[in-house]
Amino acid sequence: MSEWKEVYLNQAFDICSGLSKPAQDFGSGFPFLSFKTVFDNFFVPKNLLELVESSDKERHRCSVKRGDVFLTRTSETVKELGMSCVALKDYENATFNGFTKRLRPNGKFEIVPEYAGYYFRSPKFRAEVTALSSASTRASLNNEMLGRLKIVLPSWEEQKRIAAVLSCLDDKIENLRKQNETLEKIAQTLFKHWFIDFEFPNENGQPYRSSGGAMQPSELGAIPAGWRVGKLGDEFNILMGQSPVGSSYNQNGEGLIFFQGRTDFGFRFPTIRLFTTEPKRIANKFDVLVSVRAPVGDINVAFEKCCIGRGLSAVSSNHQSYCLYKLKSFKKFFDVFESEGTVFGSVNKTSFNELKSIIPNTEIIQAFEDIVSPIDRKNFLNENQIQTLTKTRDTLLPELMSGKLRIPE
Repeated sequence: MSEWKEVYLNQAFDICSGLSKPAQDFGSGFPFLSFKTVFDNFFVPKNLLELVESSDKERHRCSVKRGDVFLTRTSETVKELGMSCVALKDYENATFNGFTKRLRPNGKFEIVPEYAGYYFRSPKFRAEVTALSSASTRASLNNEMLGRLKIVLPSWEEQKRIAAVLSCLDDKIENLRKQNETLEKIAQTLFKHWFIDFEFPNENGQPYRSSGGAMQPSELGAIPAGWRVGKLGDEFNILMGQSPVGSSYNQNGEGLIFFQGRTDFGFRFPTIRLFTTEPKRIANKFDVLVSVRAPVGDINVAFEKCCIGRGLSAVSSNHQSYCLYKLKSFKKFFDVFESEGTVFGSVNKTSFNELKSIIPNTEIIQAFEDIVSPIDRKNFLNENQIQTLTKTRDTLLPELMSGKLRIPE
């Protein structure tokens, strides 16, 4: 540890504020690093999808280059302040958000960008930010406050070793996430082919509709012979959430996992954050969780048994994969509840149950389930791995950053 340095941020970085632009300047122009992107990521994504109109002068002053550290400088809560994101490459013509600060290495100290990305998200640095901002009257960071924060710098080689270990875990997590995205696309494509385009395999294994399969008229248009139009409630069991008393909420793991609404939704499974000791409405493992308050229709899957609040419903079926992708296909119908004149969209149980649905033959549903259920199972197992790897990374992070755990050369 004797060779580790602890330096103030204003000794190691030049600090600069970002770009403040009116709303009409967004949506076209040049790449833009947003507040949300900084907040959500350890590292700046390879491609910046958001755009802003900016001048040559603005792009020069607010550029984004390898090694730059971006910190959120204002937030509604102290815990969300000073969230970091580090650039691992130069981003041509890019600028960054005015509600963030850019810390650009001044060259006086050797700082590996990958190491910085993990250090600024470590419990050690987060605790410093919380302690500093708690002494302020509002959740914000100015240059003087940032200058009082510190970064711990091992040798260049040890920084690289620390970053390599943590990056290896993150790479595995990212690969599993990409695999899950691919699996989801495969399942959704098959659902559309079978149940929207009506190209499920006929008795000869050929696409039904394009091979001349019999169709019959219905109030929702032509549908395969033998299918019928019914209600979503005819196909699935729909349970509306009910919030427990607020005093039962905790983050200590006491009681049952609790999701109030879609706030903790992820790509497929929600992030566990809250628990309740007095659950009211229970969703079972693999039930489909549907947001019934703005934004209506967002969907996740229950990773395990949980309590659902009034912002969610839990939908179950004997054919759970079919249920999931059927509900995903209803996005345009859920959107109607967002545009019915109310400030905040919502859907009640009656409206949910009464949604018109094309109901296929059970044999076709089961055939789909036989193919897609193993895909969804793989998705679940990947998510299990992701959670294990994430916990491993988050356990190693403070140990490595404090020097309690050293990586041999």
